[in-house]
Amino acid sequence: MAHRPAYNIALTSLAALALAACGSSGGGDAPGEQPVAAKVSAPAGKSWSDVAARSADGGLVVGNPEASIKVIEFASLTCGACAQFSAESGVEFKKDFVDTGRVSFEVRHFLRNPIDLLAASIIQCAPVDRQYALTSNIMATQQDLFAGAETGGEAAQAAMANQADPARFTKAADALGISTLFQSRGMATDQVKACLGNVAEVEKLVADNNKWIETFQVSGTPTFVVNDEVLGTLNWAALRDRMRTMGAR
Repeated sequence: MAHRPAYNIALTSLAALALAACGSSGGGDAPGEQPVAAKVSAPAGKSWSDVAARSADGGLVVGNPEASIKVIEFASLTCGACAQFSAESGVEFKKDFVDTGRVSFEVRHFLRNPIDLLAASIIQCAPVDRQYALTSNIMATQQDLFAGAETGGEAAQAAMANQADPARFTKAADALGISTLFQSRGMATDQVKACLGNVAEVEKLVADNNKWIETFQVSGTPTFVVNDEVLGTLNWAALRDRMRTMGAR
């Protein structure tokens, strides 16, 4: 899928950042049908979809951390196919799979461009219990994320080119309207600045992405890994069928 030129903002020192495709085909042979997995009760007063924690590998895990079926999604916030998956899976994924305790769902923000980098960096330093909702909201209003690219792209590129400036990511996000976007979704101005001012964490996200490319051969989004098996890019119907075959039914 081609990217509009306005989104192609130079990353200078982060030039190792890969640009993956969005919505490539994938899959893999489905295993034979497994016995139905037992449901697992959530902590008292909660649903499993309310339970979230950061993983050691840089993702956000929602659900039972000991679930027998562990799903990882590598998702780009600017990928239309990722937004479509988020919309289609919606309530059904939580209600029929995560809330049974049979399935955990880990989202790892995959970077195809600087907009992904800036937005994911803000989300990942928000309170853990807000990160999944923020991700879903941004997916549902994806065009808002693109709105400032046409007018602010040049200024953002100039800001990110100044590697000596510790505020370069903040200035780029301001130029693209990304700071304002997250402020309108309940994040304080100072909080957004603190997220993007933590240069080490922003660059760690890039390093994590390069590691994921090597380990999981991620070349398109959304890419799914289920119980350590890389399935490639899937739509909701295909992932749902795979989980049912594995006993989540």
